[in-house]
Amino acid sequence: MRSRRPSPPPWPRRAAAAVLAVLAVLAAAVVPGAAPALAAGRADQSFTIKDPRITESSGLTASRLHPGVYWTHNDSGDGPYVYAVDSRTGETVARVTLRGVGAPRDVEAISLGPDGDLYVGDIGDNLGGSWDHVWIYRFPEPKHLGDQAVDATQFTVKYADGPRNAESLMVDPVTGRVYIASKNEDGGGLYEAPARLIPTGTNVFHRVASVPWVTDGAFSPDGSQLVLRSYFGAYGYAWHDGRPGKQFPVSAPFLPQAESVTYTRDGRALMFGSEGRDSRVVRVDLGSAAPATSPAPTPGTPSASSRPSSGSSSKDGRTTAGIAAVALLVLLLLGTRKRSHRKP
Repeated sequence: MRSRRPSPPPWPRRAAAAVLAVLAVLAAAVVPGAAPALAAGRADQSFTIKDPRITESSGLTASRLHPGVYWTHNDSGDGPYVYAVDSRTGETVARVTLRGVGAPRDVEAISLGPDGDLYVGDIGDNLGGSWDHVWIYRFPEPKHLGDQAVDATQFTVKYADGPRNAESLMVDPVTGRVYIASKNEDGGGLYEAPARLIPTGTNVFHRVASVPWVTDGAFSPDGSQLVLRSYFGAYGYAWHDGRPGKQFPVSAPFLPQAESVTYTRDGRALMFGSEGRDSRVVRVDLGSAAPATSPAPTPGTPSASSRPSSGSSSKDGRTTAGIAAVALLVLLLLGTRKRSHRKP
């Protein structure tokens, strides 16, 4: 009689759960400036996106008309939808359907311009740059929240040096010019749009700077800073005359799949988002690195200067290294436990 094979031990599932739990605790505890989750009723604090329709939150931007509300969207596989989420509750308070655009292909970013319009970047290309063009959709931020359909303008975009894969679209809050940060295998690049986008024909973006390989970016409300977000950190730059300048350190929380970043409406903190069901949005206060002027400027006015705090970004490196070390330790301990239960 054949002996029955024992069922496989559940240790892989336990290991994964333990690692995720440790990372979640560390993300809130060891990142300098990270605010803990607060009770409902406090706007612009860390929150969880509760809408089961939002499973791949890939872009994030703070509303200008509705304090405490953040606009987001799914990565792919969704329709032409943008969601407004209230940070006080984590609940969706509006789903906006975009009329007048084709079927979205790979939506990766959203940004609010000085004209009061939301810009949605259908700019992803995970095949490494196989599409000869991508799209940007633009529509006015709704004055009233609630499910609705709006007319959107679609812009065709190409890059002067050939197709790019990108996940970051940012609109300068002073000039209104659009920028895209690419993430091709040959390194990241910052691309600048023409001064004015045209709905007919093609808008050609030109490379103006080299930047790290990033998944999202955002300008400060006064236009004096640019922050770019990667899977394992973030990079802050003073922004002068349409170009990134001196770099300053930015603390970023460790999230399961770091996808998005935006400034709070007052410019005093950054909000970092992640993909996945019930995904977290984590607030990180900027402290002395916050822009000198918080409110968004009137279009056409010069941006306020900012002096980012001095110091080294080594804290970010130590934080990430510490998270990795603890995760590795958990795996090793669980692996040892597994081996100790084996029969000789």
